[in-house]
This record gives sequence, structure tokens and C-alpha cells, in this order.
Amino acid sequence: MANGLPLGLGGAALGNLFTAISDEAAEAVISAALQAGCRTFDTAPHYGNGLSEHRFGHALRGVPRESFVLSTKVGRVLVPDAHAARAQNSYIEVLPFNQRWDYSAAGVRRSVEDSLQRLGLARLDVAYVHDCDAACHGDAYPQVLRQVITEALPELRRMRAEGLVRHIGLGVNDVQVCLDVLHEAELDCLLLAGRYSLLDHAALPALLPLCEQRGVRIALGGVFNSGILATGVKGVTAGHPVRFNYGPAPEAWIARTAAIEAVCDRFQVPLRAAALRFPLAHPAVEIVMAGPQTIAHWQDAVTMMGHAIAPAFWQALRDEALMPAEAPLP
Repeated sequence: MANGLPLGLGGAALGNLFTAISDEAAEAVISAALQAGCRTFDTAPHYGNGLSEHRFGHALRGVPRESFVLSTKVGRVLVPDAHAARAQNSYIEVLPFNQRWDYSAAGVRRSVEDSLQRLGLARLDVAYVHDCDAACHGDAYPQVLRQVITEALPELRRMRAEGLVRHIGLGVNDVQVCLDVLHEAELDCLLLAGRYSLLDHAALPALLPLCEQRGVRIALGGVFNSGILATGVKGVTAGHPVRFNYGPAPEAWIARTAAIEAVCDRFQVPLRAAALRFPLAHPAVEIVMAGPQTIAHWQDAVTMMGHAIAPAFWQALRDEALMPAEAPLP
């Protein structure tokens, strides 16, 4: 946590998401987070085909192991290929591998062991099953769900018993897959991206109450919804569209963001501050994960997290039907 606040560092941007940065620049962001007191870090093989994991491993090598929490993910195995494309899945200048979906017991074990070697560590604090939802797998989703429940999670439990993993969860952008898995299996935690934010409240009606009841702790990624809540929508032009959920923002989300921005302006509250603070009011949410690619963006997140916000601001959002009546307010 940074400065006693529940802010962690997510590693997608540090794997060259959309823009390539140097190893030194990536590790400088991790160092800045450490200096600010952050001790919660998340990465994945998907992020630059292992590049993000390599960078975290190098930056954290001299940090006492018990002083930080590190998570990574399973579900994709990296296969070496000297001819692999250097740009894959929105990542730039990736490492020379191709990704293969694999939720089998053997694939999950290989994924964890490969990640530990890239990180230079002997155990993971959290292993999340990554992107096992219908949006990623389409018609194959029922088969993927069954394999997650019957192979991936049991294998992760075995690795937990062996000491390779401490906690087990899902790392997804989708509410339904969390509900489907929790209907049949026990999880320690979730890393849920984008589905409980100042803008998108999809997780509120069913998932968050279930997690609170079951003691499943939630780390929230994507609290800026891929950018729209970081930049706002003022002055948006056709040539520079704002992003929502990893793509150009639909008009309905732009209009809703504009209405939230108007309330922010009235109360002199930065949109980014409201976006970081809002989800933490829910008792099931333990931490939010920022995903900066520069030191300046990390420092801004720390500043925004500490920004004082009057209760009247949150009530105004509710009064203008921009906040569900059942959403806990900060």
C-alpha cells in the first residue's frame, strides 16, 4: 500500500501495452512505487509475453521477499518462436514467444513454474486464472469453464499445498465468469478489471455481495476503465478518441462520463481522484491497482488517492442518478 493507502501497481503497461518503453524506464516506475510505500504488485505472462514479469523480477530482486505481495496469472503458456511477431495483442516489442491458451493441470503448473523463473522467485503470493470468460473464448466458454473448475483450480490448490502459491483467484474483466466459478468452487480472491468503477457498476448487484458473504477479497484493476476516467471527455476529437474497456468509447459511456465530470467541476474534485476513491467504499474491495507507464503517472495516482473529497460530492452523484442507490459511498 502506498502511504498507507490501498494502491497497488499493475504491470500491463510495463509490458509495453500500446507503447514500448525501456527496461530502465519500467523498473524506474516500480522503484518509484516502492519508494512511495507500495508493496502490492501484479503482472502476467500475457503482458509483453513475459516482459513485464522479467522487469518486476529484476526490480524486486533486492527487496525482502516477505515485504511485498506479488501476483501473476495462469491460462496462457508462452511457446518460444524465433519468428514470433514483435507486436502481439496490443503489446509492442514483445519477447520472442507465441501465446497458447492452456487451462489444463499440466499447463497451469508449467505456467506457474515458468513465471517463477522469469520473476526469479520461489513462490507466488497470488496466482489468478486469467481471462477465462465468454468474451475471450466465445462458444468454447462452457468447455473452458469446466476445465478451470476441474483442472486449473485443483492444480493450483496442489501447488498451494506445496508452497509454490499462497492464494488462488481469477483475473478477469467479466462478472459472469466470477459468479459461475464461485457457484462451484472456492476462491481466495479476485482481480476484477473495470467492472466496479465510478462509471461501470456491473459487479455491484450480485458479485460484490457474494464476495463479501464468502470472504473473497477483491483487488480492482481498470478503475479508469482503460482511460476514459483518467482523461475525461472534454475536448474529445475524432482523431483522438477516449478509450473504454480497451477500445474506443461508445457514445453512451462518453455522455455518462461528461455528466460525472460536470459534478466533479462543481465540487472541484479531480475525476481521477473520484475514480480511485469510489470503489474502495465497498467492504469487499481491498485494494485498487493503478497501471502507470511513467513515474509521473504513478505519482499522480498517489496524489489523487490522497485528495480530500467532501461527502456532498458523492451525494450529488447519487442525487443525479449517476450512482446506484445501493452503492456504498466513501
